[in-house]
This record gives sequence, structure tokens and C-alpha cells, in this order.
Amino acid sequence: MKLYPLQFQPLFKYRLWGGEQLKTELGKEYSETNIGESWEISDVDTNETKVLNGDLKDFTLKQLIKKYKGDFLGQSVYDTFGENFPLLIKFIDAKTPLSVQVHPSNEIAKIRHNSFGKNEMWFVMQAEKNAELIVGFEEKITPSQFETHLKHDTILNVLHKETVQKGDTFYIPTGRVHAIGGGVMLAEIQQTSNITYRIYDYNRVDKTTGQQRELHTEQAKDVLDFTVHKNYKTDYKKKVNTSNKLIHSSYFKSNFLKIEGTLVKDYTKLDSFVIYMCVDGHVKINWKDKIYLLKKGETILLPASIKNISLSSTSCELLEVYL
Repeated sequence: MKLYPLQFQPLFKYRLWGGEQLKTELGKEYSETNIGESWEISDVDTNETKVLNGDLKDFTLKQLIKKYKGDFLGQSVYDTFGENFPLLIKFIDAKTPLSVQVHPSNEIAKIRHNSFGKNEMWFVMQAEKNAELIVGFEEKITPSQFETHLKHDTILNVLHKETVQKGDTFYIPTGRVHAIGGGVMLAEIQQTSNITYRIYDYNRVDKTTGQQRELHTEQAKDVLDFTVHKNYKTDYKKKVNTSNKLIHSSYFKSNFLKIEGTLVKDYTKLDSFVIYMCVDGHVKINWKDKIYLLKKGETILLPASIKNISLSSTSCELLEVYL
């Protein structure tokens, strides 16, 4: 069986802060309530997404890598990661705020959890008026001051808050304190990791357990980066029919791609798979005279062996992701 553009069956995750917009705005199909996350492409243990379309239907990422190796991942990616897919791709709907949290680095995550770290990025798809994100610290504090703020329930006073709108983009490196606020729906690109250290959770009780969620303040202490930055938001261009640089890190690269008309893409010089996340509108992907439709809230993966495609749309916005 030859490789082709692959779509996966999302995994829907209950979150006490989840809303209904993944269903109402993105057309996801599920019957549960409080679904906060749609895991679009995942290789997290016991949470592997499966191919939805074509001859490779029901294959997991690990099975695809095992069968196709560098043809699927890109040879350099395969040489680095072996049979582990390096990225986790999500859509997130926060009806109420997420916990204030931080993620460990590759080094700490490897030692403590035998896992990758969790460097990630957010692309805001929708935001209610005055909706906010927490990203980093507003003022310089010491670890002991941090503990005092936690003790006195005043930690929110020293965190940097950003009012956001559609298109706002943030890079969240490991060590940076952060939280998605209520009324925000976004696309998230991250390393394959499910390691989160909760620092503060508004003293909420989870209705499914009747308990407050576990905090990880001790683990978070030596992970936190207390550096204060002047600017946390990523500036980028929005030139039509061009891959506009968003976040380029050593963990993943992402571009903003607005399609109007037809755009031919040549990936001959790229030794990596490519993922498209559709964050607005819809697009036709033409490969070998076969059409793949992608609409807002959907994701598709182009194996590394696919080098030439064309994209056609009256108006569409994509996130283009690769290593």
C-alpha cells in the first residue's frame, strides 16, 4: 500500500473547563459534555489516533512508522525519533479557565517521567470579548515569593495576562507559566507529551470525582522560569499564498498560510512530514488528481514521500507544521 494524505479519527477529552464549541463551531461529533480537547494526531501511550481514510484506515502512527519509516516521517526525523511520533496536535475549547500550569523540559521529563518535554504553541481561532490568556510573569519574583503567593491565594496577581483575539499566536517553551482563559478556542501544537504540573486551579471541584484536582507545586518549583519578558505574543506576516513564519523552534516549525485561489507547494527540499490544521474556511488539496477536502477544525498529514500538491480555496487559513 502506498502512502497518501492521511486524516485521523480525533480523540475527545473531557475537561472540567470544556465547552461545546468543538461541536458547534468545528463540527466535531460526540455525545459527551464538557469536551475541552480534540486530539487530532496523537502518539501518546494509550491515546493513539487511527487513520480515518483510505487503504490505511485504522493504522496508528506507530504502525505507520514501523511500516514506512523515513517515507512517512522523513529520514532525518526517523533517525532522530525512531518509531515515536514527535508531535501532538490539538484543538482546545476553554469555556472556563484552565489551571495555571507549567511543563518540564526534555531533560527533566526524561528523568522523572521517561517522556519528552512539552514545548508548545497556541494559535487563537476564536475569543470572546475581553477573553484572556496567562503567559509568563508580570513582574520579577523569587521562588520564595512565588510560594508565598501560592500560600495566600494571590498568585494571579503576579502573572502576565493578555487580552486576545483571532489570529494571536504564542510560543510556550517549557518552564513558562501559562493558562488558557475562559472563552478562548485555539489550535495547539506541542511535543508528544502529556506531562503537566498544575500550580493553581481556582479551588475548583471536578464534578466527575467530587474532588479538587491534584496540584504539583513541588514538582513545578525547579521547573519554573521566572524571567520576565517585554513581549510574549508572536508577530507574523499574513501575506496571501505564502508560508508566513510563525514559530520555528528546534521542536517543530509552524507557518501561517492563507490561501486565495490556487497555490502549488513543492516539498522536495523538506525531509519531514507536513501537517495542515485548518483554522478558518475550507480548502481542496489536490494530489495525483485526487481531491482531499479540509474544513475549519480538521487536520491532515502529508507523509514525507509526498513532495508536490496544490491547494485551492476562495479563502482559507491553515497552520503548516513540520520538523
